[in-house]
Amino acid sequence: MRKAIDAGDYVGESPLWSEARQCLYWINCEQPPKLQCWYPASGERKVWPMPQRIGGLVLKRDGGALLALADGLYDMDLDNGNLSKRIASQMAFASLHECRCDRAGRFWVGSIDRRVVPGKLPAGGSFFHLEEDRLVAVASGISCSNGLAFSPDGRTLYHTDSPTRVVCAWTVDPATGKLSDEREFIRLEPGEGFCDGATVDAEGGYWMAVVFGGKIRRYLPDGKLDLEVRLPFANPTSLAFGGTEFGTLFITTTKMSIGPAPAGAEMLGGVYALECPYRGLAEPMFAG
Repeated sequence: MRKAIDAGDYVGESPLWSEARQCLYWINCEQPPKLQCWYPASGERKVWPMPQRIGGLVLKRDGGALLALADGLYDMDLDNGNLSKRIASQMAFASLHECRCDRAGRFWVGSIDRRVVPGKLPAGGSFFHLEEDRLVAVASGISCSNGLAFSPDGRTLYHTDSPTRVVCAWTVDPATGKLSDEREFIRLEPGEGFCDGATVDAEGGYWMAVVFGGKIRRYLPDGKLDLEVRLPFANPTSLAFGGTEFGTLFITTTKMSIGPAPAGAEMLGGVYALECPYRGLAEPMFAG
């Protein structure tokens, strides 16, 4: 593993590889909020300051990106950085957070309750599916939405409310996006850390960052733990496959702490690259 980018992020999150541009996008959620881009071939790095907290992004088929900012969804022109608000969020105490497109290009986004502190889980957020010009809640009572990923065939959706330490799976109708058969997929034990960002590989393995646990894990589609990679730092937040053959696993980190200084504190805030024996998949683009 190597440090790819000395980003200095407070809450690095939502890495996303662009196959067309051969670059990595990722965010710093806050302190300060920004969208970032790095081109490995040249070392060029771009930074776009955001007007408010940012939770995630997807790329669009017709160019540009769709961003989940605290108060709504915004279209962004990646050439000039211009933002245009598409939809306002109606949540009183929660900000839009992690987002992703399913294999058909439909958009899904979670949220984080801004009142969450250790020992207090107000659960005022929801998990949404974008239907035309409105956000439709498919799950409520969310404190911190994470772990969003889709199986290679698009028939399984994974998602977690991080404080619960449980990742759930749903069956997805590929034609309509309708969810059914919610079930427990993974459960972490107290003291293991918390479920954070995730991705899948081409074989259907579910890769998850265990924040405050200092590791990443690969699970098989039946929920069996297949592989664990111990990291020299405590706080990985999310991960994405990238590179020319999708064989590099990019890992974001956070400096945020919920107790004493975490292990490997001096390494936190960077983006790391791990060469992987598995291959990832290109992320679907937003079709809307």
